[in-house]
Parts: sequence; C-alpha cells; structure tokens
Amino acid sequence: MRILLVNDDGIESRGLQDLAAALLAEHEVVVAAPAVEQSGMAHAITVHRNIEVERYEPLLAAHCTEAWRISGTPSDCVKIYLEAMAAQEKPDLVLSGINRGANLGTDILYSGTVGGAIEGYLHGIPSMAVSLDVDSELSYERTANIFVQQLPLLLQEKDKPLFNVNFPVQLTNGVPTFVYTKAGHRDYANAFQRIEENNRLFYRMGGEIYDGENSDITDIYAVKQGYIAVTPLQLDLTDYLLLDEKLNR
Repeated sequence: MRILLVNDDGIESRGLQDLAAALLAEHEVVVAAPAVEQSGMAHAITVHRNIEVERYEPLLAAHCTEAWRISGTPSDCVKIYLEAMAAQEKPDLVLSGINRGANLGTDILYSGTVGGAIEGYLHGIPSMAVSLDVDSELSYERTANIFVQQLPLLLQEKDKPLFNVNFPVQLTNGVPTFVYTKAGHRDYANAFQRIEENNRLFYRMGGEIYDGENSDITDIYAVKQGYIAVTPLQLDLTDYLLLDEKLNR
C-alpha cells in the first residue's frame, strides 16, 4: 500500500519518523510534512505567498519513497502533494501523526493533525489522524507499532474512513484495546495569560484542561479509561433537523 504521511509537529518530529519506520516494513511511504511546527492550524491553507518544497534527505536515507519538507500548513502539504506532485501515483491512504498531545473532543476543530487527514479525505482517500497523550508512558515507537498492527482492521470498517485515533496515558491492563467513540467536549481553564511588556499588551494562549461531563461513549472518557479511541468523523456541517423543518413548512 502507498501511504502519504503528514503531521503538524514538523517533519523532524519523533512521532512522524517512528510511524514512518513502522510502516516501511510492509508499505511504500511518502512523506510531505511541514518544515516547522504547525499546531493549532486546523484546516488552514496558505494564500498570497510562496510555499517552499525541498527534499528531506534523512527520511530518504531511511528508505522512504519520497520525503518533502514544505513551508506550509498540514493541509498545504497534503494539497500540494496530491494536486501538484503526485501525478498518477496517488496514495492509497493518508496518515497524519503521530501527534505530540491528544486531539480529543472539541480540540478536533483546532487540530492541524486532523486538518491534514481531512485534506486527504477531501481528495477521496481514506485518511486517519493519530495522536499520543503528551504524558503517555507509551513511546512513539510502541504507539506506531500498535497502530500499524491494527491498521488493516481499521481499513476494513469503511470503504473510505476518516478516523481520529487517540492513544491514552496508560493502556488498561497493559493491553492495547481499540474502541469506537464519539467526540466529547473539552474546555480549558485560565486559557489566556495576560502579558504587559514595554507598554504593550499581549495575551498568550495556554491554560489547563477542564473536561466537563462526558459520557462513556466519548473519546475523552475512553482514553481516561486506558483505551485507544477511534472516532469516525464526517465533514457535512449541515443542520438537517432545521433544514427539514424549513423545507417542510
């Protein structure tokens, strides 16, 4: 299988490199990833400025089929590769990750990792985002190996899936167990830090995670229990209940 690998932590990140290594045993791997960290870029694309594309030799030396370092967002990387560089050799799958930090609940809307997967899905390609809790006892290498072993089963679930996969801090009973979930609700306390410097006012985003009530079918609940959460996503934001009400008046 030909797999396009992207992320939002940058092409030099450990998560991306360990996922590439795990995939190379059985798959053809192409990397098109940001030159620098692009966390929180969601599905942003770059307009009105040039995007530099250059070969990334360390991953080419590791036997990736192609490896490109791109000065854009995760969505830029996927879009440029698929529309301008891939010619007739389109990938069979787009993987985004392994992200440093969870992408759970409403954070999905802000995640550059998820944004990269969405761009692949918009091109009609099965796509998945993979994230690891920043405090996890799992290494990127082990996470990558667990995910790659599960990948054939995930691909059997749907013809063209769009999955958001999150690994927990600690596996329940030390055993990797994948469960299907819905997106929960995540919020942050003290989200902005006020900074005054040289008579200028700044705010810096940060804060502590504050999760409210999340039922046992949410991704947030699942990872807290030590499970690996797989959340099927869809892109249609239409409010069908309201639309149906308006159309049938």
